Amino acid sequence: MSAQPVRKRGEGLRFAKPEVTVEPLSGGGVILRSRVPLGPIPRSIGEWLERWAAEAPERAFLVERDQAGAWRSFTYGAALAGARSIAAALLQRTLGPERPIMILSENSIAHGLLMLGAMHAGIPVIPISTAYSLRSADFATLRGIAALAQPGLVFAEDGALYGKAIAALGLDEAELVLVRNPPRGRAATDFASLRAAAPDAAVDRAYRRVGPDTIAKILFTSGSTGDPKGVINTQLMMCSNQESYAAGWPFLGDRPPVFLDWLPWSHTFAGNSNFNMVLRNGGTYYLDSGRPLPGLIEQTLANLREVSPTMYFGVPAGYAMLLDHLERDADLAEHFLRELDLLFYAGAALPQSSWDRLEALSERILGYRLPMLSGWGTTETAPMATLVQERIPRAGNVGIPGPGTEIKLVPNGDRLEIRVRGPNVTPGYWRRPELTQALFDADGFYCPGDAARLAVPDDPNRGLLFDGRIAENFKLSSGTWVNVGALRIALIAACDPVIADAVVTGHDRDAIGLIVFPSLAGCRSLCPHVPPDAPLERLIGEGAVREALGRGLARHNAQAGGGSRRVARALLAAEPPSIDRGEITDKGYINQRAVLRNRAELVARLHASPASAEIVVPSELAAQA
Repeated sequence: MSAQPVRKRGEGLRFAKPEVTVEPLSGGGVILRSRVPLGPIPRSIGEWLERWAAEAPERAFLVERDQAGAWRSFTYGAALAGARSIAAALLQRTLGPERPIMILSENSIAHGLLMLGAMHAGIPVIPISTAYSLRSADFATLRGIAALAQPGLVFAEDGALYGKAIAALGLDEAELVLVRNPPRGRAATDFASLRAAAPDAAVDRAYRRVGPDTIAKILFTSGSTGDPKGVINTQLMMCSNQESYAAGWPFLGDRPPVFLDWLPWSHTFAGNSNFNMVLRNGGTYYLDSGRPLPGLIEQTLANLREVSPTMYFGVPAGYAMLLDHLERDADLAEHFLRELDLLFYAGAALPQSSWDRLEALSERILGYRLPMLSGWGTTETAPMATLVQERIPRAGNVGIPGPGTEIKLVPNGDRLEIRVRGPNVTPGYWRRPELTQALFDADGFYCPGDAARLAVPDDPNRGLLFDGRIAENFKLSSGTWVNVGALRIALIAACDPVIADAVVTGHDRDAIGLIVFPSLAGCRSLCPHVPPDAPLERLIGEGAVREALGRGLARHNAQAGGGSRRVARALLAAEPPSIDRGEITDKGYINQRAVLRNRAELVARLHASPASAEIVVPSELAAQA
């Protein structure tokens, strides 16, 4: 393999120049706006599908592996025809905002066509996290969503795989549509019959009625900030979001993007940002059935040996696991990087250690550092609200307001609360008027409860730094505030490779503690003598793991500064976070408040005095434990 760069991708990306206007507010704070104008906004994403079906009908749009493992593609021409047929079939049913379509399944061509067909007809879809169906023990969250949504049709790819979830829903009055394996004792419609319907004038009339205010999706939040809520997503939100991307990133028009993506369409990151970016720009979307999990990452690696994406979007946990393999396999790394224009992370802060490893890898394989970009937003902003529009030197910068979006920074204690106004912001929560009313301030800005600060205090053009969730922060007994978000990321990086994720503790206590959810792969790498099938309980008791954690805590404390960042003790949790108890999302995001609520006994043990033998302390303090 040559050490020379395959192509100088990413070095000449065309960004819109980051220029931000600043409007001071009389009560303190500012409103930031991009000087880059937002272009014309289509009335619906169906206009993009029609465009590419006309201009590039034979270009692959959605590509997945079939049950035999071979790639199967659906072109833009076939996608439009399939969407129109499905729209015709759906219009024969009494479906609409009061009886939407609930999708239980993972990403697939059938899932994508059903979404496009429903939106073509103006019928909302509700893609649900597969974790609520496949990893839940009691299906309580799934049933709660169904009770609120009241779907008229439920779709699942595989009736056998989703059989327990379907039975738990008890929605006998809703039509069940399946691709294969209908469950016994329950009538089901074959998805193929929807695709076989003949489009007629009713489809055209319904499509013409779809406009900016039409509800396209109801996306249920991950629960990282409380119980899942149904966020209304309109066509305007989704379309304006992509036009904002296109205005800030003109390079999107330079060549059709190629994605290989495992992120679930039940979440705004993939379902809105990634899916719609490919559709808006006439690209190709390879569906990755892998996941950054032991036993599933292998499928992602196999796919990356065959597909070279032009843009790669991921979350920090996914990059961390992927890096472990890319750094050991130069051929895999070259195939992954060879066509890439950029790497993008979002959803959670990327540890600087992962950033450094990604840069070093691209420099070693390509001879230069690929641009690494990010942004900030929520399900309520469809999702992008801020966007990086230049090369940035390190992790943490989430960019400037996306074109067409206004960002308000309001003093809240010692930090600045970030608020958003623009066409990308939701009109509210589905059937939750009391929550909708509390969502906006007096000026109509959406209030997500996050904090941000200027990367360069006197230059807003250099972007914003995410500064954590306001509600997660707490005071020590000394009255010192602890910034949980920033501290958590610093600790994960300092204690590499022990920590997969962590929860910061210490509210009204004398010192900061840490509940550590260990990285199975990382702990195994420290203990090669331990059998690979050994339980996690044994691994976290190994001296090498505990010593590595202690050294990492000491490294962090040596550079931490004041008491608001120094960690006194940690406890390795043997029980992983539970999705049923709201402790983790399907993408691996930790719900700090849920963990602290559910594991109060663990917190008490962590802070008990004297410290028990299970507590890990910074190695410099080991003699005082």
